[in-house]
Formats: sequence, C-alpha cells, structure tokens
Amino acid sequence: MDFTELIDLAAEKLGGAVLFANDEFFAPKENLLKASAPVWAEGKYTDLGKWMDGWESRRRRTPGFDWCIIRLGLFGRIRGVVVDTSFFRGNYPEQGSLEACAVDGHPDDEQLTAESTQWVEILPPSALAGDSQNAFPIENDQRFTHLRFKIYPDGGVARLRVYGEVVPDWERIKRIGGEIDLAAVENGGLVLSCSDMFFGHRHNLIMPGRAVNMSDGWETKRRRGPGHDWVTIKLGTPGQIKRLEVDTSYFKGNFPESCSLEACKTVGNVLPVSLDWKRVLPRTKLQAHTRHSFEEAVLDVGTVSHLRFNIFPDGGVSRLRVYGTIE
Repeated sequence: MDFTELIDLAAEKLGGAVLFANDEFFAPKENLLKASAPVWAEGKYTDLGKWMDGWESRRRRTPGFDWCIIRLGLFGRIRGVVVDTSFFRGNYPEQGSLEACAVDGHPDDEQLTAESTQWVEILPPSALAGDSQNAFPIENDQRFTHLRFKIYPDGGVARLRVYGEVVPDWERIKRIGGEIDLAAVENGGLVLSCSDMFFGHRHNLIMPGRAVNMSDGWETKRRRGPGHDWVTIKLGTPGQIKRLEVDTSYFKGNFPESCSLEACKTVGNVLPVSLDWKRVLPRTKLQAHTRHSFEEAVLDVGTVSHLRFNIFPDGGVSRLRVYGTIE
C-alpha cells in the first residue's frame, strides 16, 4: 500500500498541532498542518512581507537551521511523509529532516526541548525541491508521539503530511472495558479501499466526531450503470460486532437508498479476491440526513477483522460506527 493511502497522523482534525517554532517571521507555524491545500494570493502582502500559505522563517545570517515541534494527533508508526513546498520557489529550504520521540502525558515546550528528551532521526537531511510534493518513505517500527521538523538553513514549507498506522494504547482500552468503536481511526481502524470517492474521501467514514458538512463524509459519483458502491475496512483489532451506526447527516438529495454490512476474519491491508464474507447487516433502507442505529438487526458472526460496507446504488455517508468488544 502506498504510504499516502494511510492516515495523516498529524492532521488537525485528529488533534495534531505545531507546538513551537524557533522562527515564524514571515508565515505562522500553524499553516503547516492546515487541512486545505495551499493557495497562492497574487499581490497580497502583510507588514512583514509577501503573504504565504505555509510556515516561513526569516533569512538566516548565522550558521544553523530552523525547526519546529509537532504533536501528532494520533500516536503510531510513521510510514512516510510529504514535505509540500507549493508556491515556495525562491524561498524554499535546501534540505529537510525529521526526528521523532515518544513522550507520555502532555509534555510542554520546556520538556520537549530539554536535552533529556530522546529524539530518533527517522529522516536524515534530505534535498527538497521548490513548489513540489517531496515524498519520503520512513522505515521505523517504533510508536511515536511528537516530531521535530528541521529545515536547512531557513525558508518556507507549505504543508507537512505524516502518514502512518495508528497504534492505540490497548492495555488502557482493555482496562476500561466495555464496547468500543472497532472501526474508528483513533482505535486503529483503516479504510483500505473503495469503489469510488469522487466527492468525499473514504477515510472520512471513520473520523472522530460528527461531520461538519457534506464534504466531511464519503461520497461517490452518480452511478449510471448496474452495481453498487462499497468500501473495505480493517478494524483496529479483531472483535465481535454488537451494534452499528450509519450516519447520513447532510446528505439529503444524495444519500444511499439502502446499505448492508459484511465481515470476515483475515490479516493484512491487501485483501485476497476470494474471502468468506458473512452478512452482519442485511440490506436495509436509509433516510436522508439521519443517524441510523442498528442493534437488533445485527447478526452474530463471531470475531471478525475486516468489513465490507455496501451502499445501494451510490451516494454519501458521513460516518460509520461499528461498536463491539475485543478479544
């Protein structure tokens, strides 16, 4: 699987934040993690200089480099990063590097910048191109909580995307007990594939909280032929499904006519063509702009690891919640 198909662990909507930067003279550090794609504003200036949609430090006149510290929204294994220098053409850094650490609790700037904090280099200083998507795979299986992003010697970066696998604190979850959302991104769920996501990304289905509008869900194009749309989901951990929530909020003229859910037990992120899919929720009618709860209709299929969520024939769903118990 291409690492950009994984979850952006540093995404703002997941709680990611740029905590501190040594310099942000021309453009603020917070821009680094903005969800929107960077934009160019011709002729737009501030009192400090040209307005730029990114993080930009002043021109360095002494040896060294500029840096910032990022708290990941969800902790986990980092599989790759994209350093986006869009619109930074004569003012992008020559190189960038990344270090990571794992710190429990809620460390402050003083603790994270202390010499005692153990940083692991996961991306050595690497050449960057201006106005480009600079993609770098990462090979490290450790679970990290924070990043230190360095740029050499100075300059501007529009966005930083940090793709990886969420690693929940399963010991804590087991101590709490009870049902959890097995498919939720914060519990390690991952939408592996889908038939179509023309209007809304498939990962939106398992994001935290309620959708904010129609763009914050999974939505397919209008189907003009036979068939139906679907997604496959890897649960954060195998479990037994007890109840479901299918939320079509904001989808009023484009909600699916009905849906169904199937499940199986297997391993991995790439599913074989032939699998023993078991019906968990029979094909069931849906309504517009509604949070549908299903409990009595959910069939007991034992412990499962992967899902196939079908919508008929097409349309949009804001969120899918799959509540159950873990092994």
